Amino acid sequence: METELSKQLGIEHAIFGFTPFPEVAAAITRAGGFGVLGAVRYTAPDDLARDLDRLHALADGKPYGLDVVMPAKKVEGVTEADVEAMIPAEHRGFVRELLAGHGVPELAEGEVSGWRITGWMEEVARGQLDVAFDYPIKLLANALGSPPADVIERAHDHGVLVAALAGSARHARRHAEAGIDVVVAQGYEAGGHTGEIGSMVLVPEVVEAVAPLPVLAAGGIGSGEQAAAGIALGAQGVWLGSLWLTTEEADLHSPALTAKLLAAGSGDTVRSRALTGKPARQLRTAWTDAWDDAAGPGTLPMPLQGLLVAEAVSRIQKYEVGELLGTPVGQIVGRMNSERSVRAVVDDLTRGFERAVTRMNRIAGRSAT
Repeated sequence: METELSKQLGIEHAIFGFTPFPEVAAAITRAGGFGVLGAVRYTAPDDLARDLDRLHALADGKPYGLDVVMPAKKVEGVTEADVEAMIPAEHRGFVRELLAGHGVPELAEGEVSGWRITGWMEEVARGQLDVAFDYPIKLLANALGSPPADVIERAHDHGVLVAALAGSARHARRHAEAGIDVVVAQGYEAGGHTGEIGSMVLVPEVVEAVAPLPVLAAGGIGSGEQAAAGIALGAQGVWLGSLWLTTEEADLHSPALTAKLLAAGSGDTVRSRALTGKPARQLRTAWTDAWDDAAGPGTLPMPLQGLLVAEAVSRIQKYEVGELLGTPVGQIVGRMNSERSVRAVVDDLTRGFERAVTRMNRIAGRSAT
């Protein structure tokens, strides 16, 4: 699965794996792909440095990258406390009633919420970059559009390629104009924040819109045959996130959540604002149903929603409250039916890719070489 981009980065397979777990990112890299560690959950630079130390040690000298969440426009002087103060009392009451209705226990006295995403904040994200550039990362990806111009320049000064996710050709053109090196065309099927255009339509539109920049296909890809389809549409590789959640190296800290993922079908996800305030594909649960119900107060815009539900999500996860327990995941969850090693997943992807190429060569009357 070699392409121009994979050769440029020095990887064997054009498989880019996004994950919040350093062990998974390292295993993807060791298996010949390109592991990308998600940084948004890190609030303290020391925590990110600890996990980058681990990723670097486990990567065996092979390349890896980092994914951050930075808005292109900077907002000065806004603290987390300022944002917290903007959350309406009605919404706080709705969360309390929802948790009480499902019998979710309180956290222990003095226990701090473990799920608190503040990586979107300017000072936190820039602190992450101060750490990241001390490591030999080869790619910096941004999940919230193009990063600020000075961040792109700083990455390029360090010899780091910059990627950005796009849900439409219009977004992709903006990335190209901003100086991005790689565009990730993420279709509607993808887990987490995603747009409204399906991958089969989106990928060729983005490829055409930003040529000759390399494009990675993302969303609904979980087999080698699907990877081959993305490359046939003009992509130079595939960007996979959901598929790694049920690998042996992943650390979800929840056997109940792993079991729900393994049992879920492709129709068991929903695109909801319940988690962050932006449309994000996740497992459909009583939690998402409650927030999407017209009888409720409705979700708040990002980042208010994420801060509002942070403690609630921690309590749901800690006590494994089945009806409410969920996670961002794409429609490819229907193929995630067993726990396997990252190496086994990569091997399956490459074998499927070979089968697809052989089949197409046979149809075209060419020998497979």
